[in-house]
This record gives sequence, structure tokens and C-alpha cells, in this order.
Amino acid sequence: MNALLPPARPFEAALAYHARTKHSLKAYAAGPETLDWDMQPNPFREYEGAPRTALPLAAEGLGVSFAEMVSGTVAPASLDLAGVALLLELSFGLAAWKQLGPDRWALRCNPSSGNLHPTEAYVIAGRVAGLDDGVHHYVSRDHVLEHRFAPPGPDVVAVASASGFAMEQRFGPSGGAPSLFLALSSIHWREAWKYGERAFRYCQLDLGHALAAVRYAASCLGWTARLVETIPSADIARRIGLDRAVDFAGAEREDPDILIALAPVGGDLPALPPLPFGGCWMGRANVLDRHPLYRWPVIDQVSLATHRAGVDAGEVLTAPALPARDVSGEARAASVILGRRSAQRFTAKGSMMPREVFLGLMDALMPRALAPFDAAPFEARVHPLLFVHRVEGLTPGLYALPRRDGVIADLKAALRSDFTWEKPEGVPAHLPLYRLVETDCRGIARTVSCHQAIASDSSFALAMLAEFEPLVAAEAWRYRQLHWEAGMVGQSLYLEAEAAGFRGTGIGCFFDDDLHQLLGLEGGAFQSIYHFTVGRAAVDDRITTEPAYPGRGA
Repeated sequence: MNALLPPARPFEAALAYHARTKHSLKAYAAGPETLDWDMQPNPFREYEGAPRTALPLAAEGLGVSFAEMVSGTVAPASLDLAGVALLLELSFGLAAWKQLGPDRWALRCNPSSGNLHPTEAYVIAGRVAGLDDGVHHYVSRDHVLEHRFAPPGPDVVAVASASGFAMEQRFGPSGGAPSLFLALSSIHWREAWKYGERAFRYCQLDLGHALAAVRYAASCLGWTARLVETIPSADIARRIGLDRAVDFAGAEREDPDILIALAPVGGDLPALPPLPFGGCWMGRANVLDRHPLYRWPVIDQVSLATHRAGVDAGEVLTAPALPARDVSGEARAASVILGRRSAQRFTAKGSMMPREVFLGLMDALMPRALAPFDAAPFEARVHPLLFVHRVEGLTPGLYALPRRDGVIADLKAALRSDFTWEKPEGVPAHLPLYRLVETDCRGIARTVSCHQAIASDSSFALAMLAEFEPLVAAEAWRYRQLHWEAGMVGQSLYLEAEAAGFRGTGIGCFFDDDLHQLLGLEGGAFQSIYHFTVGRAAVDDRITTEPAYPGRGA
């Protein structure tokens, strides 16, 4: 069961992993046979011995509205320690503590499969007022930064050779302008502890949620956030010290994932700082699980196979011409972000959704040059198929929302030939929403989502179809990127639903090929990589809620 995949080219390893980790009506992907929740890995990484900087808490006092956040009309704030603190509070900070009987657990602003949180965040700062230059690790439990790397000094030129090119520049940009990046990594064991071999998929979905969460938080500050898409994975590892075996002796290693550049809207994104050279590394990683019960070597194999190995050309985008979103309401951005929860179950009778709310949610998923989708400089390759159950003015059935103009013909050719592809009356002209078949699909949605009632008791559920095998075969790292995009779609649904008085939840467990068979899909041109559902949440009154940071003020 735990044998490695046979030697293969990187893209073949990615495709083989994806096939191997599919659930089906006959069997689930390999996972642990038992779970001892008292032995769950520590959800918080710390670097023992690293100097700490306590960050101010400011989200509760933020006056930015949700409408201002998603429309990008917030005046730019200073790029300083206060801004960094708010960015982290709204993207990776704790939203609350929950308790049921003797069990107590933290909720964070960035969603995670099973609330396991494999994603770690690092700040790379140069000349940011109030924050020491270098690399810092964020500890969400305490809302602090741990100083991992201090460069040798502002006047020392760093020279490094890595990834096939030489670099020579100062740690911060010249002229005193601040430079700010976030690097994200994954601790795969946090997910694999519960989900086994399929966990790598969930880690990548979590990264997409986290990337969108950063972009939304940046918008609250009048900043932009953009993925640095051409940087090799090994370069990210070097920049934040993940390649330093001595700092991880006996501790779970982290996988380098993405680097995000941040700057005030209207300003230039910062140039990449040099790789750490000289200076001082501080702190050693804590051990999260002293007695791991299982090993899933295929996760390490697919991780290595899908690392970005070099600097290649970025994708040329063809942004669709879409009208501005019509967003209104008095909801505060911080209230929506901090109040977001993953619904555990829905009240079917209360999940009838107004038509205008549903169309607003669909419009929010279209790839505009605004938060969150402008954070990822890629063509839209993920397209929702919607199981509509309870939406006023829409006949229950299966619908499609192709998010890229050129994909409609391919979807029509790939899906069942008897799908009608009719645009419902009253849908805005710019919104590519098509009804494929009229039917009560509650049972289908529930069955293909691992028999989970949240997929049928909701207003609607969806499966995210990704343009798959040709893209992954061309560049294996695209396997990760497709999951990031799906996670970003999910994060948009989370916040938009919350702002509208509804609630969403991601569904990572679904029967891959059984769904494909129902849709008429053959081969690997399209694959479902994430499910999601939105409805009216049923609240469990037994669970109590406590403040995220009790005893700490702004």
C-alpha cells in the first residue's frame, strides 16, 4: 500500500499520484486505519530560540467595508509593521477558539481541510518601518513574528549563485523603499496524519485558500498581492531556510510552495531580494508529532516531482472584458473574514437562496483584475459544475460556469452529448451560466460527495472541473497550480456567502471517476479536483466560542 510509485518523468508521477489517490464507490484512497485525536500533531510550528516581535491587533477597528475590499477602492496604507500585522491577522491569524466539553481548538482566518492547517507563513522584509530586516516566521497562536534570519547589514552586498543564475543586490531595495514578501510552505504530515495519501491534494487546496486570504487582506490595506510565478521551488526553500537541515533536526520538514510580492496599489512590486548570504539564522523547529504511526512515501515523491525546477516563461493572460461588480451592503470586511466558518451541516428548509444572491456569488467567481484572482497570474482553468437545489427562480438541476471563454467548446465536446447548454432567462449577458439538465440532483450530489448530507441539504453544491492532463503533462508543477486555483475559488465562495448571510464549506472527499462517468467524461482532459457547497448553516449550540486572543488588546 505504501510502496513508492514507479520511477517516472515528473508529469507521469503527478498523473499517477492523482489516479492512485482517487476515492471511488468501491474503495477509498489509502489512509490511516485508525485515529487517536489525543495524539494529533501540534498545529503550531515554532522556532525555539528565535527572537519574537509581538504584533498589534487591529482587525476589530478596521472600518473597511466588504464592498470596498472586493472592489479595490481602499486608500493605500503605509507599508510598515502595523500594516504587516493587520495583513497577517486577517489572513493567517486566529478567528476564535471553540470548545465542546473537554475539547478546545482554534479556528483561523484561512480555511483548512479538517482544520489541520499544514500551511506556514514567512515574512521577508527589507526596510519595513518597525520590523527588522530579514526572514520572520508567523506564529498564529500568539500573533507574533519569530526572527529567523538577520542579514549582515544594510550596506553589505550579497552575492549568491543558485538556480542557474547569479544575483547581486542589497537585501532591501535602494533608495530606502520598503520591500515585503510572504513565502508559504506546507507541513504535509499535518494532513497525512488524518487523510493519508490524498493529503497532498488537500495541502495544495489549502495553499489556494491561503493565497486568496492574503489577497483579500492586502485589499483591506489598499495593497496588491501577486504570486511570483517564475521562481524555482528550491529558491523559495533557500530564502526562508527550509533547506537548513540543522534547524529541523528531528522535526517535520516543510515543503516550499509559493512566494507572494506585496506593495501599495499604484506602486511597483518589489524586486526579489538576494538569497540569504552571511548574516545569522536563529531558532530550531519544534517537533510536531513524536510518535508518527504511518508513513506515506508517495507524498514526498509527488512533492518532488511537482517542484518548479527552473525559471520559465510566464503565461500570457487574456483577461475577459467584464463589467464592474455591483456590490453593496454594510458588512465590514473584518467581520466577514473573522466570522467565516466552515459549515458542518445545513438546514435544508432554510437554504432557499434568493436568485440575486446566487448570481452575485457566480459573478464573484469570474476572473477579474481584482481580489482575489489577480493574485495568481494564470488563465482560469477551473470551471464549476453546479448542483442547484434551492435557488429562487432557478429550476433545480445541473449547471455549468465556464470561467474561460475558450473552454466552452472543449467542455461541450467532453461532457454528455444530451446536455442542453441553455442560458437561463434573466442571467446577465456577461455571466456564462448554462443549464445542462433539469433534475433533482440532491441524491447525486450527496452520493458523489462521499455520501455527505452537506452536499444535498444546501442551496447548491459544485464540483470544480480542471483542465488537467495536457496542462500537467506540459509542466508538472501545474498539478499544484490547478489546486491553488480551486482553493481560491473556494475562498471566494466562503467570503461571498458569509457576506450574504449564508455559509459554505469545502468538500475534499468525493468519488472522482464515478462523478466523471455521470458527466460523460472520459480520459484525463478534465478532472474534478475540489467540491464545495453553500447553504444556510445549522448552528450547534453545544459549542462555545471564545476570543481569538484573550487578554490582548490592540
